[in-house]
Amino acid sequence: MTRLALVMIARDEAHQIARALDSAAPHVDLMIVLDTGSVDGTREIARACGAQVHEFVWCDDFAAARNASLDLSPAAWNLVLDADEWIESGGEALAALESDAMGWVRRDNHLADEAVAQTWIPRVLPRGVRYEGRIHEQPVGLDRGVRLPLLLGHDGFSADSLARKGDRNEVLLMADLQDHPEDPYLWFQLAKEHQARGHPPQAALCFTEALRLAPAQVPWRHGLVVRAITALKDDGQLEAARGVAEAERADWSRSPDFHFAVGDLYLACAMADPLRAVAELLPVAEAAWKTCLEIGEQPHLDGAVRGRGSFMAAHNLAILYETFGPPEAAARYRAMAAVR
Repeated sequence: MTRLALVMIARDEAHQIARALDSAAPHVDLMIVLDTGSVDGTREIARACGAQVHEFVWCDDFAAARNASLDLSPAAWNLVLDADEWIESGGEALAALESDAMGWVRRDNHLADEAVAQTWIPRVLPRGVRYEGRIHEQPVGLDRGVRLPLLLGHDGFSADSLARKGDRNEVLLMADLQDHPEDPYLWFQLAKEHQARGHPPQAALCFTEALRLAPAQVPWRHGLVVRAITALKDDGQLEAARGVAEAERADWSRSPDFHFAVGDLYLACAMADPLRAVAELLPVAEAAWKTCLEIGEQPHLDGAVRGRGSFMAAHNLAILYETFGPPEAAARYRAMAAVR
């Protein structure tokens, strides 16, 4: 039996699929691409990279396509990649896998303004694991997961990528929510979709619903809380955002992302209430950003954004001190902000 196969579903990915396949080829025994209806050169490029290419009639169901691709694999293990992802480092970790656990890997999502959001996802699957979910599908069949030192890059949240996807994700998520209205993960994904597309009221509403429904122990709770505070702030719901921050503070005292969001929230509160800004609100923002630097980067936290424990927090403090003084503090933090 083949030990490890790369398994991918793709459609109209001629502009980037070679990057993904070339990054995986040295680490796998076989590459399988299931094409869901490309009209560009995706299939030809995949074959040129050494992949087996098969076709699938798209049915608005990502889990169905994922499972069809897994059915094509003869391997004991399957590495699942999308065409907008690539292996950045740690491919040697694929040489030693545990048969009774799914392998979770870190994915660095490259966002606007050079920001990088880090998330942990299950992508190395033992034979027999299958997917559920029309969109933002999740593998099921094994409860145990092991974090692997495999790092993926991902640029699927760029403006160009979002434009290509159009309203597809929102439509499929809404369809899933019709069937599963109490599923917090679907609300979380719909909230992120609205946040990425610049829809503050919709994002705030969906994050609030996800917070109401999500158990405290879900692995994506950290990202949910931080994003919810930001979404409520962006929608002008400052008191609601402060309520979430206070309710969650004890659980995320060692998260620079949490404190960074709190700092940004109190900056917004200061701008909305100038009479209390200098004496009451800006000191809270200042303390929050300093706490970020004291904690440092914490990439093990799902949804962490690189820089919130270092240069991004230092940048905000530099601006604060450049505005209010002292100038020597501004210069010190400006120097820290330049180190990336």
